[in-house]
Amino acid sequence: MIDSKEASAALADIDDIVQRVKQSQLYELASFAAVWWGALVFAGNLVTWLWPVYAGYAWVAVDVLGAGGLVALRILNPPHYSHGVAFNIRLLLVFALFFAFGYLCTSVIGHFGPRQLGTFWPLYFMLFYSLAGLWFGYAFMAIGLGISALTLIGYFYIGEAFPLWMAFVNGGGLILGGLWMRRI
Repeated sequence: MIDSKEASAALADIDDIVQRVKQSQLYELASFAAVWWGALVFAGNLVTWLWPVYAGYAWVAVDVLGAGGLVALRILNPPHYSHGVAFNIRLLLVFALFFAFGYLCTSVIGHFGPRQLGTFWPLYFMLFYSLAGLWFGYAFMAIGLGISALTLIGYFYIGEAFPLWMAFVNGGGLILGGLWMRRI
């Protein structure tokens, strides 16, 4: 027989394990998403650097493929608590609101140029990574703050090679961050 203190300690241990498993599952899915977006962003920045005339088309493709990939990831990996519901319309609404607000800021209110757009969007994405870190773990915060800092360094100190810089900082940073999340 175990007494109440031992039972409480055992339940606390079980709760700790459950929390670590949930975080591990979250990090696994987030790592796939980060690597996916990282590869797309890397390609988008390379197109912007090599063929600036096609940058607009490249970024539309990046956004559509990125969002589509996340929806597919969600459908293929439904949360365990969903009882068979693999897709929730709220995910599409999140993307619609996210991009609508970004477009409002950059094109309606701000009229950003290419360099400002190349800075705004990574900072905007990384804001949400950093905020996610407050709830889901330090890896999100480290990735968000690291990419944000390097983006600002590039904006202020890198000249014409800024899109190439961003390919490695933003795209490469997401890929490395995603692979790092698998190790945690």
